Amino acid sequence: MPPSITRAFRRYHAARVSRTNENGVDRTVSSSNEGLGIPGYAPDGLIACHACDGAHRIVPVPAGGKALCSRCGGLLYRNLPKSLDHSAALYLAAFVLFVLANSFPFVALKYGDRVEQTVLVSSAFALQKAGMPEIGLLVLLTSFLFPLLTICGMLYLLIPLRLGLRPRRMAQVWRFVRAISPWSLIGVFMLGLLVSVVKLQDLASVIPGVAFFAFVGLLVVSTAATASFDPGVLWPRQGPVPKAAAAGSAAGMGYATCHTCDLLVARPDSGRRPWHCPRCGSEMHGLRLPESVSRTWALLSAATLLMIPANLLPVMTVIRFGQGEPNTILSGVVHLAEDGAWPLAALVFFASFVVPITKIGALGLLLVTVQRGSGWRVRDRTLLYRVTEAVGAWSMVDIFLVGILVALVRMDTLATVIPGLGATFFGAAVVLTMLAARAFDPRLMWDRAVHETRGRV
Repeated sequence: MPPSITRAFRRYHAARVSRTNENGVDRTVSSSNEGLGIPGYAPDGLIACHACDGAHRIVPVPAGGKALCSRCGGLLYRNLPKSLDHSAALYLAAFVLFVLANSFPFVALKYGDRVEQTVLVSSAFALQKAGMPEIGLLVLLTSFLFPLLTICGMLYLLIPLRLGLRPRRMAQVWRFVRAISPWSLIGVFMLGLLVSVVKLQDLASVIPGVAFFAFVGLLVVSTAATASFDPGVLWPRQGPVPKAAAAGSAAGMGYATCHTCDLLVARPDSGRRPWHCPRCGSEMHGLRLPESVSRTWALLSAATLLMIPANLLPVMTVIRFGQGEPNTILSGVVHLAEDGAWPLAALVFFASFVVPITKIGALGLLLVTVQRGSGWRVRDRTLLYRVTEAVGAWSMVDIFLVGILVALVRMDTLATVIPGLGATFFGAAVVLTMLAARAFDPRLMWDRAVHETRGRV
Protein backbone atom coordinates (compact mmCIF):
# COMPACT_ATOMS: atom_id res chain seq x y z
CA MET A 1 0.00 0.00 0.00
CA PRO A 2 1.47 3.41 -0.86
CA PRO A 3 2.62 5.41 2.22
CA SER A 4 0.30 8.32 1.43
CA ILE A 5 -2.72 6.03 1.39
CA THR A 6 -1.60 4.35 4.61
CA ARG A 7 -1.34 7.72 6.38
CA ALA A 8 -4.73 8.81 5.07
CA PHE A 9 -6.25 5.51 6.16
CA ARG A 10 -4.90 5.91 9.70
CA ARG A 11 -6.14 9.49 9.91
CA TYR A 12 -9.53 8.32 8.70
CA HIS A 13 -9.90 5.73 11.46
CA ALA A 14 -8.53 8.08 14.09
CA ALA A 15 -11.08 10.74 13.08
CA ARG A 16 -14.07 8.41 12.90
CA VAL A 17 -16.85 9.13 15.35
CA SER A 18 -20.31 7.66 15.85
CA ARG A 19 -23.43 9.78 15.96
CA THR A 20 -27.06 8.84 16.54
CA ASN A 21 -29.78 10.98 15.07
CA GLU A 22 -33.12 11.77 16.63
CA ASN A 23 -34.69 8.60 15.17
CA GLY A 24 -32.14 6.34 16.83
CA VAL A 25 -30.41 5.56 13.54
CA ASP A 26 -26.70 4.87 13.95
CA ARG A 27 -24.77 7.07 11.52
CA THR A 28 -21.03 6.45 11.65
CA VAL A 29 -19.21 9.25 9.88
CA SER A 30 -15.82 10.81 9.60
CA SER A 31 -15.24 14.01 11.50
CA SER A 32 -13.79 15.53 8.35
CA ASN A 33 -13.48 14.70 4.68
CA GLU A 34 -9.76 15.37 4.99
CA GLY A 35 -9.53 12.32 7.26
CA LEU A 36 -10.54 10.19 4.29
CA GLY A 37 -7.88 11.69 2.07
CA ILE A 38 -10.49 11.86 -0.74
CA PRO A 39 -12.41 15.14 -0.90
CA GLY A 40 -16.02 14.94 -1.99
CA TYR A 41 -16.98 11.79 -0.05
CA ALA A 42 -19.83 12.02 2.44
CA PRO A 43 -22.25 9.83 4.46
CA ASP A 44 -25.01 10.76 2.00
CA GLY A 45 -22.95 10.00 -1.08
CA LEU A 46 -23.38 7.15 -3.53
CA ILE A 47 -23.38 3.38 -3.05
CA ALA A 48 -23.64 0.74 -5.76
CA CYS A 49 -25.57 -2.53 -5.81
CA HIS A 50 -23.26 -5.54 -6.10
CA ALA A 51 -25.73 -7.41 -8.32
CA CYS A 52 -26.71 -4.79 -10.90
CA ASP A 53 -24.33 -1.86 -10.21
CA GLY A 54 -27.27 0.49 -9.74
CA ALA A 55 -26.16 3.77 -8.12
CA HIS A 56 -28.11 4.96 -5.06
CA ARG A 57 -27.74 7.70 -2.51
CA ILE A 58 -26.96 6.58 1.05
CA VAL A 59 -29.95 7.56 3.19
CA PRO A 60 -30.73 6.79 6.85
CA VAL A 61 -32.98 3.79 7.48
CA PRO A 62 -34.81 3.01 10.75
CA ALA A 63 -33.33 0.66 13.30
CA GLY A 64 -33.62 -2.93 12.05
CA GLY A 65 -34.49 -1.68 8.55
CA LYS A 66 -32.69 -2.21 5.29
CA ALA A 67 -32.19 -0.41 2.01
CA LEU A 68 -32.93 -2.32 -1.20
CA CYS A 69 -31.87 -1.65 -4.75
CA SER A 70 -34.67 -0.16 -6.83
CA ARG A 71 -33.41 -1.88 -9.99
CA CYS A 72 -32.94 -5.52 -8.92
CA GLY A 73 -34.27 -5.67 -5.36
CA GLY A 74 -30.89 -6.64 -3.91
CA LEU A 75 -29.79 -5.66 -0.41
CA LEU A 76 -27.71 -2.49 -0.28
CA TYR A 77 -27.21 -2.14 3.47
CA ARG A 78 -28.95 -2.58 6.82
CA ASN A 79 -29.15 -0.58 10.03
CA LEU A 80 -28.34 -2.94 12.90
CA PRO A 81 -28.14 -1.05 16.21
CA LYS A 82 -25.28 -2.17 18.46
CA SER A 83 -24.01 -4.45 15.72
CA LEU A 84 -20.44 -4.24 16.99
CA ASP A 85 -21.43 -5.34 20.52
CA HIS A 86 -23.74 -8.12 19.41
CA SER A 87 -21.55 -9.59 16.71
CA ALA A 88 -18.40 -9.48 18.88
CA ALA A 89 -20.18 -11.31 21.71
CA LEU A 90 -21.69 -13.90 19.36
CA TYR A 91 -18.42 -14.61 17.56
CA LEU A 92 -16.70 -14.98 20.93
CA ALA A 93 -19.37 -17.50 21.99
CA ALA A 94 -18.94 -19.28 18.64
CA PHE A 95 -15.20 -19.60 19.30
CA VAL A 96 -15.82 -21.19 22.72
CA LEU A 97 -18.36 -23.62 21.23
CA PHE A 98 -15.95 -24.46 18.40
CA VAL A 99 -13.26 -25.38 20.93
CA LEU A 100 -15.73 -27.57 22.85
CA ALA A 101 -16.94 -29.22 19.65
CA ASN A 102 -13.38 -30.26 18.84
CA SER A 103 -12.27 -31.22 22.37
CA PHE A 104 -14.73 -33.98 23.22
CA PRO A 105 -16.15 -37.10 21.49
CA PHE A 106 -18.56 -36.12 18.74
CA VAL A 107 -20.63 -39.20 17.98
CA ALA A 108 -20.28 -42.82 19.10
CA LEU A 109 -21.60 -45.99 17.39
CA LYS A 110 -22.50 -48.83 19.76
CA TYR A 111 -22.99 -52.41 18.58
CA GLY A 112 -23.36 -54.83 21.48
CA ASP A 113 -20.38 -54.29 23.76
CA ARG A 114 -18.33 -52.55 21.06
CA VAL A 115 -18.24 -48.77 20.82
CA GLU A 116 -16.61 -46.65 18.10
CA GLN A 117 -16.09 -42.99 18.98
CA THR A 118 -15.21 -40.12 16.67
CA VAL A 119 -14.22 -36.51 17.00
CA LEU A 120 -15.28 -33.75 14.62
CA VAL A 121 -12.27 -34.08 12.31
CA SER A 122 -12.37 -37.90 12.23
CA SER A 123 -14.19 -37.97 8.90
CA ALA A 124 -11.41 -36.04 7.16
CA PHE A 125 -8.65 -38.31 8.48
CA ALA A 126 -10.72 -41.45 7.84
CA LEU A 127 -11.04 -40.49 4.17
CA GLN A 128 -7.30 -39.89 3.99
CA LYS A 129 -6.60 -43.34 5.45
CA ALA A 130 -9.06 -44.87 2.98
CA GLY A 131 -6.93 -43.63 0.09
CA MET A 132 -8.90 -40.48 -0.77
CA PRO A 133 -6.74 -37.63 0.57
CA GLU A 134 -8.25 -35.04 -1.81
CA ILE A 135 -11.76 -35.55 -0.42
CA GLY A 136 -10.38 -35.70 3.11
CA LEU A 137 -8.69 -32.34 2.58
CA LEU A 138 -11.94 -30.86 1.23
CA VAL A 139 -13.86 -32.07 4.29
CA LEU A 140 -11.16 -30.79 6.64
CA LEU A 141 -11.15 -27.34 5.04
CA THR A 142 -14.92 -26.84 4.85
CA SER A 143 -15.92 -28.36 8.22
CA PHE A 144 -12.96 -27.37 10.40
CA LEU A 145 -10.29 -25.00 9.08
CA PHE A 146 -12.41 -22.43 7.21
CA PRO A 147 -15.01 -22.12 10.03
CA LEU A 148 -12.18 -21.67 12.54
CA LEU A 149 -10.41 -19.05 10.41
CA THR A 150 -13.67 -17.20 9.81
CA ILE A 151 -14.44 -16.98 13.52
CA CYS A 152 -10.87 -16.03 14.45
CA GLY A 153 -10.69 -13.45 11.66
CA MET A 154 -13.90 -11.78 12.79
CA LEU A 155 -12.70 -11.70 16.40
CA TYR A 156 -9.43 -10.17 15.25
CA LEU A 157 -11.41 -7.37 13.62
CA LEU A 158 -14.21 -6.86 16.12
CA ILE A 159 -12.52 -7.03 19.52
CA PRO A 160 -9.97 -4.24 18.87
CA LEU A 161 -12.72 -2.07 17.34
CA ARG A 162 -14.86 -2.71 20.42
CA LEU A 163 -11.94 -1.47 22.54
CA GLY A 164 -11.52 1.61 20.36
CA LEU A 165 -8.43 0.35 18.54
CA ARG A 166 -7.72 -0.23 14.88
CA PRO A 167 -6.50 -3.76 14.03
CA ARG A 168 -3.44 -3.96 11.84
CA ARG A 169 -3.92 -5.09 8.23
CA MET A 170 -7.66 -4.75 8.62
CA ALA A 171 -8.34 -4.66 4.89
CA GLN A 172 -6.34 -7.82 4.20
CA VAL A 173 -7.99 -9.75 7.05
CA TRP A 174 -11.50 -8.64 6.04
CA ARG A 175 -10.84 -9.57 2.42
CA PHE A 176 -9.63 -13.02 3.51
CA VAL A 177 -12.67 -13.57 5.75
CA ARG A 178 -15.06 -12.60 2.94
CA ALA A 179 -13.30 -15.02 0.60
CA ILE A 180 -13.46 -18.10 2.85
CA SER A 181 -16.79 -17.57 4.65
CA PRO A 182 -18.87 -19.07 1.77
CA TRP A 183 -16.77 -22.23 2.18
CA SER A 184 -17.55 -22.55 5.89
CA LEU A 185 -20.15 -25.32 5.63
CA ILE A 186 -21.17 -26.06 9.21
CA GLY A 187 -24.87 -26.32 8.36
CA VAL A 188 -24.23 -28.70 5.46
CA PHE A 189 -22.07 -30.88 7.72
CA MET A 190 -24.92 -31.09 10.23
CA LEU A 191 -27.31 -32.19 7.48
CA GLY A 192 -24.84 -34.90 6.44
CA LEU A 193 -24.68 -36.06 10.06
CA LEU A 194 -28.47 -36.31 10.30
CA VAL A 195 -28.63 -38.41 7.14
CA SER A 196 -25.87 -40.71 8.40
CA VAL A 197 -27.73 -41.23 11.70
CA VAL A 198 -30.81 -42.37 9.79
CA LYS A 199 -28.74 -44.76 7.67
CA LEU A 200 -27.10 -46.28 10.76
CA GLN A 201 -30.24 -46.81 12.83
CA ASP A 202 -30.73 -50.40 11.68
CA LEU A 203 -27.04 -51.22 12.19
CA ALA A 204 -26.21 -49.96 15.68
CA SER A 205 -27.08 -47.38 18.31
CA VAL A 206 -25.88 -43.84 17.63
CA ILE A 207 -24.88 -41.96 20.80
CA PRO A 208 -24.31 -38.19 20.54
CA GLY A 209 -21.43 -36.84 22.60
CA VAL A 210 -20.76 -33.53 24.29
CA ALA A 211 -19.16 -32.19 21.11
CA PHE A 212 -22.34 -32.92 19.16
CA PHE A 213 -24.42 -30.57 21.32
CA ALA A 214 -21.64 -27.98 21.24
CA PHE A 215 -21.67 -28.23 17.45
CA VAL A 216 -25.43 -27.66 17.35
CA GLY A 217 -24.91 -24.58 19.51
CA LEU A 218 -22.09 -23.47 17.21
CA LEU A 219 -24.39 -23.70 14.21
CA VAL A 220 -27.04 -21.56 15.89
CA VAL A 221 -24.64 -18.98 17.34
CA SER A 222 -22.53 -18.60 14.18
CA THR A 223 -25.68 -18.07 12.12
CA ALA A 224 -26.83 -15.40 14.57
CA ALA A 225 -23.39 -13.77 14.50
CA THR A 226 -23.46 -13.54 10.72
CA ALA A 227 -26.97 -12.08 10.78
CA SER A 228 -26.06 -9.47 13.43
CA PHE A 229 -22.91 -8.19 11.74
CA ASP A 230 -23.03 -4.92 9.83
CA PRO A 231 -19.98 -4.20 7.62
CA GLY A 232 -20.59 -0.55 8.41
CA VAL A 233 -18.77 -1.02 11.73
CA LEU A 234 -15.60 -1.71 9.71
CA TRP A 235 -16.17 0.55 6.74
CA PRO A 236 -18.60 3.43 7.42
CA ARG A 237 -21.03 3.93 4.58
CA GLN A 238 -19.68 6.88 2.63
CA GLY A 239 -19.46 7.59 -1.03
CA PRO A 240 -18.75 10.18 -3.68
CA VAL A 241 -21.12 13.11 -3.97
CA PRO A 242 -22.35 13.29 -7.59
CA LYS A 243 -22.85 16.56 -9.37
CA ALA A 244 -26.32 15.47 -10.47
CA ALA A 245 -28.93 13.05 -9.19
CA ALA A 246 -27.89 9.38 -9.18
CA ALA A 247 -29.21 7.55 -12.22
CA GLY A 248 -28.31 4.29 -13.93
CA SER A 249 -25.19 2.33 -13.07
CA ALA A 250 -22.16 3.40 -11.10
CA ALA A 251 -19.93 2.33 -14.00
CA GLY A 252 -21.85 4.66 -16.29
CA MET A 253 -20.92 7.48 -13.93
CA GLY A 254 -17.26 6.44 -13.99
CA TYR A 255 -17.13 4.64 -10.62
CA ALA A 256 -15.94 1.15 -9.70
CA THR A 257 -16.85 -0.67 -6.48
CA CYS A 258 -14.05 -1.70 -4.12
CA HIS A 259 -14.80 -5.32 -3.24
CA THR A 260 -13.09 -4.94 0.14
CA CYS A 261 -14.72 -1.86 1.68
CA ASP A 262 -17.56 -1.24 -0.85
CA LEU A 263 -16.40 2.32 -1.54
CA LEU A 264 -17.13 3.75 -4.98
CA VAL A 265 -13.86 4.87 -6.54
CA ALA A 266 -13.53 7.04 -9.63
CA ARG A 267 -11.67 5.47 -12.52
CA PRO A 268 -8.40 7.33 -13.19
CA ASP A 269 -8.42 9.51 -16.29
CA SER A 270 -5.18 7.88 -17.41
CA GLY A 271 -6.94 4.53 -17.61
CA ARG A 272 -4.07 2.76 -15.84
CA ARG A 273 -4.77 -0.64 -14.30
CA PRO A 274 -4.72 -1.62 -11.54
CA TRP A 275 -5.36 1.36 -9.28
CA HIS A 276 -5.89 1.49 -5.52
CA CYS A 277 -8.86 2.20 -3.30
CA PRO A 278 -8.12 5.44 -1.41
CA ARG A 279 -9.74 4.10 1.77
CA CYS A 280 -8.45 0.51 2.23
CA GLY A 281 -5.64 0.43 -0.31
CA SER A 282 -6.95 -2.65 -2.17
CA GLU A 283 -6.10 -3.05 -5.83
CA MET A 284 -8.91 -2.40 -8.29
CA HIS A 285 -8.62 -4.02 -11.69
CA GLY A 286 -11.55 -2.53 -13.54
CA LEU A 287 -15.23 -1.74 -13.54
CA ARG A 288 -16.14 -5.44 -13.86
CA LEU A 289 -14.56 -8.76 -12.89
CA PRO A 290 -11.87 -9.46 -15.51
CA GLU A 291 -12.67 -12.21 -18.03
CA SER A 292 -15.76 -13.19 -16.07
CA VAL A 293 -17.60 -14.91 -18.93
CA SER A 294 -14.67 -16.99 -20.20
CA ARG A 295 -13.61 -18.10 -16.70
CA THR A 296 -17.18 -19.04 -15.77
CA TRP A 297 -17.58 -21.04 -19.00
CA ALA A 298 -14.33 -22.92 -18.31
CA LEU A 299 -15.29 -23.82 -14.74
CA LEU A 300 -18.85 -24.73 -15.70
CA SER A 301 -17.73 -26.95 -18.58
CA ALA A 302 -15.33 -28.84 -16.33
CA ALA A 303 -18.04 -29.29 -13.68
CA THR A 304 -20.48 -30.61 -16.28
CA LEU A 305 -18.01 -33.25 -17.46
CA LEU A 306 -17.27 -34.32 -13.88
CA MET A 307 -20.96 -34.75 -13.09
CA ILE A 308 -21.16 -37.70 -15.49
CA PRO A 309 -18.81 -40.06 -13.61
CA ALA A 310 -20.00 -38.56 -10.31
CA ASN A 311 -23.48 -39.98 -10.93
CA LEU A 312 -22.43 -43.23 -12.61
CA LEU A 313 -19.66 -44.35 -10.25
CA PRO A 314 -20.36 -45.47 -6.66
CA VAL A 315 -19.80 -42.89 -3.93
CA MET A 316 -19.50 -45.57 -1.23
CA THR A 317 -19.96 -49.27 -0.48
CA VAL A 318 -21.60 -50.41 2.76
CA ILE A 319 -20.47 -53.93 3.71
CA ARG A 320 -22.50 -55.78 6.33
CA PHE A 321 -21.43 -59.24 7.50
CA GLY A 322 -19.20 -59.57 4.47
CA GLN A 323 -21.85 -58.56 1.95
CA GLY A 324 -22.66 -55.28 0.32
CA GLU A 325 -23.09 -53.46 -2.94
CA PRO A 326 -21.83 -50.11 -4.20
CA ASN A 327 -24.16 -47.15 -3.86
CA THR A 328 -24.39 -44.26 -6.28
CA ILE A 329 -25.97 -40.96 -5.34
CA LEU A 330 -29.39 -41.96 -6.64
CA SER A 331 -29.29 -45.49 -5.17
CA GLY A 332 -28.51 -43.94 -1.78
CA VAL A 333 -31.64 -41.82 -2.11
CA VAL A 334 -33.65 -44.94 -2.94
CA HIS A 335 -32.33 -46.75 0.17
CA LEU A 336 -33.35 -43.81 2.37
CA ALA A 337 -36.84 -43.93 0.89
CA GLU A 338 -37.04 -47.70 1.40
CA ASP A 339 -36.11 -47.22 5.07
CA GLY A 340 -39.08 -44.87 5.45
CA ALA A 341 -37.04 -41.66 5.68
CA TRP A 342 -38.92 -39.91 2.90
CA PRO A 343 -38.19 -36.34 4.06
CA LEU A 344 -34.44 -36.97 4.21
CA ALA A 345 -34.53 -38.87 0.92
CA ALA A 346 -36.22 -35.92 -0.77
CA LEU A 347 -33.75 -33.51 0.84
CA VAL A 348 -30.69 -35.51 -0.26
CA PHE A 349 -32.12 -35.93 -3.76
CA PHE A 350 -32.68 -32.20 -4.02
CA ALA A 351 -29.27 -31.23 -2.59
CA SER A 352 -27.14 -33.86 -4.33
CA PHE A 353 -28.84 -34.21 -7.70
CA VAL A 354 -31.35 -31.45 -8.45
CA VAL A 355 -29.22 -28.56 -7.14
CA PRO A 356 -25.98 -29.37 -9.07
CA ILE A 357 -27.80 -30.06 -12.34
CA THR A 358 -30.04 -27.00 -11.97
CA LYS A 359 -27.08 -24.82 -11.03
CA ILE A 360 -25.18 -25.84 -14.16
CA GLY A 361 -28.24 -25.16 -16.29
CA ALA A 362 -28.95 -21.81 -14.61
CA LEU A 363 -25.38 -20.55 -15.00
CA GLY A 364 -25.35 -21.73 -18.59
CA LEU A 365 -28.54 -19.77 -19.26
CA LEU A 366 -27.10 -16.63 -17.65
CA LEU A 367 -23.91 -16.90 -19.68
CA VAL A 368 -25.77 -17.33 -22.96
CA THR A 369 -28.04 -14.36 -22.28
CA VAL A 370 -25.04 -12.19 -21.38
CA GLN A 371 -23.19 -13.14 -24.56
CA ARG A 372 -26.28 -12.44 -26.64
CA GLY A 373 -26.80 -9.09 -24.91
CA SER A 374 -30.34 -10.05 -24.00
CA GLY A 375 -32.56 -7.73 -21.96
CA TRP A 376 -35.06 -10.53 -21.29
CA ARG A 377 -36.32 -10.51 -17.67
CA VAL A 378 -33.03 -9.20 -16.36
CA ARG A 379 -34.39 -8.66 -12.84
CA ASP A 380 -35.61 -12.27 -12.69
CA ARG A 381 -32.26 -13.50 -13.98
CA THR A 382 -30.52 -11.56 -11.20
CA LEU A 383 -32.74 -13.28 -8.64
CA LEU A 384 -31.95 -16.63 -10.28
CA TYR A 385 -28.24 -15.92 -9.88
CA ARG A 386 -28.61 -15.03 -6.19
CA VAL A 387 -30.54 -18.25 -5.49
CA THR A 388 -28.05 -20.32 -7.48
CA GLU A 389 -25.12 -18.88 -5.57
CA ALA A 390 -26.82 -19.40 -2.19
CA VAL A 391 -27.89 -23.06 -2.54
CA GLY A 392 -24.86 -24.43 -4.36
CA ALA A 393 -22.89 -25.34 -1.23
CA TRP A 394 -25.63 -27.69 0.01
CA SER A 395 -24.60 -30.22 -2.62
CA MET A 396 -21.67 -31.05 -0.32
CA VAL A 397 -24.02 -33.07 1.90
CA ASP A 398 -23.11 -36.36 0.16
CA ILE A 399 -19.39 -35.73 0.66
CA PHE A 400 -19.89 -35.13 4.38
CA LEU A 401 -22.17 -38.17 4.57
CA VAL A 402 -19.48 -40.43 3.11
CA GLY A 403 -16.82 -39.02 5.45
CA ILE A 404 -18.96 -39.46 8.57
CA LEU A 405 -19.91 -43.05 7.69
CA VAL A 406 -16.32 -44.01 6.88
CA ALA A 407 -15.20 -42.61 10.25
CA LEU A 408 -17.99 -44.24 12.28
CA VAL A 409 -18.49 -47.64 10.69
CA ARG A 410 -15.23 -49.47 11.43
CA MET A 411 -16.40 -52.83 12.78
CA ASP A 412 -14.20 -55.15 10.74
CA THR A 413 -16.28 -58.12 9.59
CA LEU A 414 -19.50 -56.76 11.12
CA ALA A 415 -19.78 -53.59 9.08
CA THR A 416 -17.48 -51.34 7.05
CA VAL A 417 -17.99 -48.37 4.74
CA ILE A 418 -15.58 -47.95 1.81
CA PRO A 419 -15.60 -44.64 -0.08
CA GLY A 420 -15.97 -44.81 -3.85
CA LEU A 421 -14.40 -42.95 -6.73
CA GLY A 422 -17.70 -41.23 -7.48
CA ALA A 423 -17.26 -39.14 -4.31
CA THR A 424 -14.05 -37.65 -5.70
CA PHE A 425 -15.69 -36.66 -8.99
CA PHE A 426 -18.76 -35.31 -7.22
CA GLY A 427 -16.73 -33.24 -4.73
CA ALA A 428 -14.68 -31.76 -7.56
CA ALA A 429 -17.85 -30.94 -9.52
CA VAL A 430 -19.44 -29.17 -6.53
CA VAL A 431 -16.31 -27.10 -5.91
CA LEU A 432 -16.13 -26.09 -9.57
CA THR A 433 -19.79 -25.03 -9.67
CA MET A 434 -19.25 -22.89 -6.57
CA LEU A 435 -16.17 -21.30 -8.16
CA ALA A 436 -18.12 -20.74 -11.38
CA ALA A 437 -20.89 -18.91 -9.52
CA ARG A 438 -18.31 -16.66 -7.84
CA ALA A 439 -16.52 -16.02 -11.13
CA PHE A 440 -19.71 -14.83 -12.84
CA ASP A 441 -20.34 -11.08 -12.67
CA PRO A 442 -24.14 -10.48 -12.60
CA ARG A 443 -23.62 -6.80 -13.44
CA LEU A 444 -22.82 -7.87 -17.00
CA MET A 445 -26.48 -8.82 -17.49
CA TRP A 446 -27.52 -5.25 -16.78
CA ASP A 447 -24.74 -3.78 -18.92
CA ARG A 448 -25.76 -5.83 -21.93
CA ALA A 449 -29.46 -5.20 -21.32
CA VAL A 450 -28.85 -1.43 -21.29
CA HIS A 451 -26.87 -1.66 -24.53
CA GLU A 452 -29.63 -3.66 -26.17
CA THR A 453 -32.27 -1.14 -25.06
CA ARG A 454 -30.27 1.76 -26.43
CA GLY A 455 -29.82 -0.07 -29.71
CA ARG A 456 -33.57 -0.38 -30.14
CA VAL A 457 -34.27 3.31 -29.53
